[in-house]
Amino acid sequence: MPAPFCLTLEGETEMKGIPAKHDSQRLIDLGGGTTRRILAYNDDLMSVEVSFETGAEGAVHTHPHTQLSYVLSGRFDYTVEGETVTLEPGDSIVVPSGLPHGTVCLEKGVLLDVFNPKRDDFLK
Repeated sequence: MPAPFCLTLEGETEMKGIPAKHDSQRLIDLGGGTTRRILAYNDDLMSVEVSFETGAEGAVHTHPHTQLSYVLSGRFDYTVEGETVTLEPGDSIVVPSGLPHGTVCLEKGVLLDVFNPKRDDFLK
């Protein structure tokens, strides 16, 4: 990750951050009509863009991270512990640590997934 920088407004420091340009982040083909792009992360937090073709699935799985999924585009059946809800653009869901969850893409789209803490397994 790039070194932190200071964003200034009228000569005053407003925030410190670590920039991550979208096009410079590697796109990973996960197969089955799904790709993943890690957008930005630190030890406590990670944002990931996951793109799905219609019919593609995120298989049911668990992990120790808290996950928030936000629908940027498309439609998804999102299942947590056997209960399913349909999510559309602007909808989101929080999955607590350790709960089985997965998704099926009903209409080609993109999810923004945010994890706490970062997913070290995604960095390997």
